Amino acid sequence: MTDLTDLTGRTALVTGGGSGLGAAIATALHGAGARVVLVGRDRGRLAEVAGRLGERTRTASCDVADESAVERLRTELAEEEISVLVNNAGVPGPVAPLTEISVDDWDAVFDVNVRGTFLLCRAFLPAMVARGAGDVVNLASVSGKRPLANRTPYCASKMAVLGLTSTLAFEVGPAGVSVNSLSPGPVLGPRMERNLRLEAQRRGVPVEVAEEAFVSRAALGRMVTEEEVGRAVLAMLAMPGMCGADVDLSAGMVA
Repeated sequence: MTDLTDLTGRTALVTGGGSGLGAAIATALHGAGARVVLVGRDRGRLAEVAGRLGERTRTASCDVADESAVERLRTELAEEEISVLVNNAGVPGPVAPLTEISVDDWDAVFDVNVRGTFLLCRAFLPAMVARGAGDVVNLASVSGKRPLANRTPYCASKMAVLGLTSTLAFEVGPAGVSVNSLSPGPVLGPRMERNLRLEAQRRGVPVEVAEEAFVSRAALGRMVTEEEVGRAVLAMLAMPGMCGADVDLSAGMVA
């Protein structure tokens, strides 16, 4: 029986690969045997992750929200057979009531979280369709499926990613390409620490109180880890019959 977690011979492109979830996902894919292309804006961070992973890695600098930059990336990687595309690059956006959010802040969130996902899919899907095989995993969020006060740009952008994923699956699924989304809940790490600090400041409470409010809504009573997100991507790639699906990885987070 074929080991579907063995990615030897496959090349995976991970956006936002220089830190956080991107680095964790890249580490998991590399550990399963894949060649990994780390994409991001910070060359130093990309090089650091690539150095840690060692052989079978490559880095490429790109602003995923910039159409010209994505086209240059596609050209730069023309000799790579990208068979796994993980659209992880994302920004959290402001923590504030909608009436206090500027148009520029709103657009900045959608530019990366939605436009970036669209541009990367548009750039690398044609080759997958031509080969009749490939996997796309779009990072969404449980915040795209349930209310989260004072985070409207982020929540709306992640709901857009869910819509993009389910629709795109029906466009390219007949060609043998699977498109799915992964929706993590709050993930331990610098981004969540930043959000908790802002929420604590807004409410005038200690950070520990803001954190407890988050984890109390999870069945497991905790956040998920970056390593768990990486392992979830591997699990999704090991289920070839799954297409157009969204996987909840939130430690049982509820509204």
